[in-house]
Amino acid sequence: MAGECVPEGPDLKEMGEEELWELINDNRHRISLGVRPCILIPYLRQARVLTEMDEDEILSCHNLTNRCMRTSYMLDLLRTQSRNGAVALLESLMIHYPALYTQVTGRKPSTEPSMFSGLIKYSELTEYLVRAVTGMQKELQEARCEAGRMTARCASMESEMGQIMDQEEKSRCLRSENQRVQKHLCSLQREVTKLKDEKWDLYIRYTSAIEEKAAMNERLHALNLQVYQLQTELKTVQTENEFTKRRSLRCVSSAESPHLQEEVKNLRCQLAIAEKLDPARQDILAQDLAEAISNQVELAEQLRCYRDENEQLLRDKQGLLDQKECLSLQVQQLTLDCKMHQQKSTVIQNQMRELQAERDQAYQSRDEAQAMIARVLAEKDTLRCQLVEQQQKVFNLQTTCMEQQQSADEREVDWESPGSCCEEFTFRARRRLCRMDAVNPMSLCSKYGDAAMSVRSQNAEPPSTESIRRRRESLYADSSLEAAETDSLLDDFVFLPDVLTEDRSSSRGSTSCGLSRTSPPPFLMRSRPKAIRVNGRVLSISLQGEELLSQLAVVGGNKTGVFVHQVTEGSSAHTVGIGPGAQIIEVKYEQNQKALRMVLEDSTLEEAMWALGQVTGICHLSLRPRQDDYEALLQQLQRTEMSSGDSFYVRVNLSLPAGPAGSLAVSCNDILHVANTRPAGTEDLWHASQVHPCQLLDLQSGTVPNYYRAQRLLIRSIEEMNFQTKKSQKAGHMVAQNKQKAVRIVSTGRHGRNPLWVSVEDEKTQSSESAATSAAKSCVTLMPYTLVTPHFPPICRPVLLLPTVLGRILGKKLAGWQGFQLCEPEVLSSSEHAAQLQRSEILEESEQGGNCCFTLQGVEKVMKKGIHCVLPLGLDCVRRLHRSNIFPIIIFIGQSARSARKLRAKLNRHGCSEEQLLACSGSEEPLLDKLPCLYHSVASDAWCDQTSLLTSLRTVIWEEQKKIVWVEPDLW
Repeated sequence: MAGECVPEGPDLKEMGEEELWELINDNRHRISLGVRPCILIPYLRQARVLTEMDEDEILSCHNLTNRCMRTSYMLDLLRTQSRNGAVALLESLMIHYPALYTQVTGRKPSTEPSMFSGLIKYSELTEYLVRAVTGMQKELQEARCEAGRMTARCASMESEMGQIMDQEEKSRCLRSENQRVQKHLCSLQREVTKLKDEKWDLYIRYTSAIEEKAAMNERLHALNLQVYQLQTELKTVQTENEFTKRRSLRCVSSAESPHLQEEVKNLRCQLAIAEKLDPARQDILAQDLAEAISNQVELAEQLRCYRDENEQLLRDKQGLLDQKECLSLQVQQLTLDCKMHQQKSTVIQNQMRELQAERDQAYQSRDEAQAMIARVLAEKDTLRCQLVEQQQKVFNLQTTCMEQQQSADEREVDWESPGSCCEEFTFRARRRLCRMDAVNPMSLCSKYGDAAMSVRSQNAEPPSTESIRRRRESLYADSSLEAAETDSLLDDFVFLPDVLTEDRSSSRGSTSCGLSRTSPPPFLMRSRPKAIRVNGRVLSISLQGEELLSQLAVVGGNKTGVFVHQVTEGSSAHTVGIGPGAQIIEVKYEQNQKALRMVLEDSTLEEAMWALGQVTGICHLSLRPRQDDYEALLQQLQRTEMSSGDSFYVRVNLSLPAGPAGSLAVSCNDILHVANTRPAGTEDLWHASQVHPCQLLDLQSGTVPNYYRAQRLLIRSIEEMNFQTKKSQKAGHMVAQNKQKAVRIVSTGRHGRNPLWVSVEDEKTQSSESAATSAAKSCVTLMPYTLVTPHFPPICRPVLLLPTVLGRILGKKLAGWQGFQLCEPEVLSSSEHAAQLQRSEILEESEQGGNCCFTLQGVEKVMKKGIHCVLPLGLDCVRRLHRSNIFPIIIFIGQSARSARKLRAKLNRHGCSEEQLLACSGSEEPLLDKLPCLYHSVASDAWCDQTSLLTSLRTVIWEEQKKIVWVEPDLW
């Protein structure tokens, strides 16, 4: 109670250590329950009886699960401080827990702390309290500032929320408008479909009307001929009738004239008298009558001949008219063929000009390389001569000094001394110099300043056979390139003095056979073959490669090569003499006691920067001096003709929408030209352009995700598609087939197919590894991009129609058109069949059996005629044709139940059914994504009957023939 009097306990100053701790231990339970250690610890820290480590241990130890255990542990720590710990504990209780202090000691709390203990001075305690109050004021001020900031942020968030609500309202309106527009679009599409159907009906009616018109024209032509013949006969009959009529008139007129009849009678009587009287005259008249009869017969014969000749001329005229029509059709076809051949010749001429330009460029590059090699060799020969002169001067000076210092009887021949070396060099100095291992110019500059610098050759005399053997072994062990170079192009080596021994031991003693990396490379790995083509001299340099990218900067790419651009002054790279203009061929370094090698000769800039960033410790860089190419690259970069040295083409295997900051919207199966793998300010993007389908021209440009970011997007797209499919199946609905493919699943089961992938391999790995080890290293990887190469077929490409059931039916119809021919099977003997089967020249076995098959020679024979070869085969023939550089046009005709009904009559005629067609289409459509080339798909609603389908196929073949053929490498 407040009114009670507290009895006075013993004086704490007079109590000893044991008495104080007995007093505390008697009340230990009460202190453990009523004290919070976090309140007493600041004062105990100020009294220097607890340290910062003790505070962390009391407050953060996981073994102390509650407040009583922490307080008890604090008392144990204070017990180790003897009397000072007890006094400090009681003083802290007096300050923070006065009631507990009275219960423990039996004394009232004093108003002046630290007066009986002497541990803390009053001024120090005041300073401590002032600091505590100041800290609390600062915390209060910071809390107020934070509250003000939070208030301002809350206001800004409220305003943003209002804006978002407005945007949401606008988006809701836009969605409703979009739905309305989509409904209107659907209605328009239905109307367009109806109009298309009406158009096709009109087209069919128009075609039938044209055919009827042609038949009517032919009938009219025949009727005109008949009319002409009838008119001719009519004229003949009229002529004969007129002649008969005249004769009848004459007869009538003679009968009506009696005097004429009398005269005729008189004349006949006279004639008879004359005949009787003159037989000679009668003979003459008979002879004249016979001649007149014979002349009449001849005239009748001539008239008959003329009639036959007229009929023959009419028939010849009709035949010439028919021949004229055929010739006009042939002229039109020949005109079209001539135009096509002119286009082909133009394409061939353009390709020939490009080949000539590439050849001239290759010749120029070869001449420049030879000139550079000759210049470098001449410079090194000059430096060698200077080195020989300087060595001769040094040796002459040494000989003079030794002659002055030593007497004649003390000079003995010692072949290991410097004097003997001088004499040997004096006798051999006049010999002809022979080219040996090249000496690095940096070693000449630092020869006398650094005794540990290693130089292959220091004498000018030819080496012995044993020396050549040892040097070749050393080249094979230490060279950065594993292929042996020619005798005139040997490697130069420069080593740092402090890492020479470690470099030798690490390069010879590493026996690792695996690879451990903390992060994946920017592309997949590849296993480069052991033999490497060397274009010029290669310099191998060893240096300390910690943070190698901070020592040097690189430019270039897979097209131009990766060059050193800048070197940090004072770094290890600058010390060993690395300068701008050197191409980085490969890098070797040691990681986790494993010697690793990365080939960067044709890597992209992204891969090169990743590879150089993996270097830790001592590394070996293989450099090739290409100053002219480096300067040309810099000029092109400055003129913005190119953004980097990267250039390759890829096929996109997923659809990517357009995003902010110039992102490029691409669809599945698009072809992209990647021109920069490390654009400025980005690390996970590529700069690429869409490619023209018929020419190697860049169209719209932008940024796309790099390989690994696109791989993550591909996996996410597959997961979303799988989730949507399961959700639709769970709801009991069928998933509608997308009109445009969203993803294309392409995987690889082995490394080393893409020439742009970094080679990271163990230096000691041999080609004799077991198949199990090789299989263990491989893995299946989804590929968002696949490397493709362009091909330009110079002649007509074969045509493959799918699905196979429908393709064999339409192939026969298509082969009946001009410019197409069906591939026919060939019957081979057993030996020919086995030989062609071994050479992979048999495309597919025929259904007839008996060594009857479709061969590669049959396809080539049709192609040489300049026409399209229609292949009645399946998908297995595509890869066999690609091995022979034959690239067929693949057309897949989409099928549905409605489209299959349109072909019911054709299918039944060939012994097939609609179910078989749909099953064949469903089984072959997933296999199209496995093809290494692009294909064309015809929608099931894009045609109405067989005639329109064939017409559209002919148009598709003509368009596909003009396109570039993009082919992927074999990934399995």
